[in-house]
Amino acid sequence: MHDPTHDYAVNLEWNHGRIGQLSSPELENLIECATPPEFPHGVPGIWSPEHLFTAAVSSCLMTTFLSVADHSNLKFEKFTCKATGTLAKQDGKWMMTEVHLFPELTLSPGEKEERGLKVLEKAEKACLISHSVKSEIKMIPTILQLELY
Repeated sequence: MHDPTHDYAVNLEWNHGRIGQLSSPELENLIECATPPEFPHGVPGIWSPEHLFTAAVSSCLMTTFLSVADHSNLKFEKFTCKATGTLAKQDGKWMMTEVHLFPELTLSPGEKEERGLKVLEKAEKACLISHSVKSEIKMIPTILQLELY
């Protein structure tokens, strides 16, 4: 017996110029997307495929971390993650070559820094989006300890 598959439906409708709108029959929110401003006719101030790619890797780290932390009974107060995705030419083709993740985890009083780091590292290794892309994914974590007063 094998694991079931899961499908995620996304619709795209071109609006005008280099701008389109993403939707899903499963979701309420719409996302406007466009060619990034670094390219001809690109549009500033709108989510680009490159932003969405970087966001997919970052948000997967968060959701995987939340699951691993829950299973590990890790107590924490805050999780944030800054991320940068690098678009570069490789072998004459543009591709997302790297994503750097900068998660910052604030532990609850009494939790050990090593344990928080271990849970983050487990989450990084288990992230299904990172497994699905060719880009190099690098995580540079920061662990903060909430002190008892």
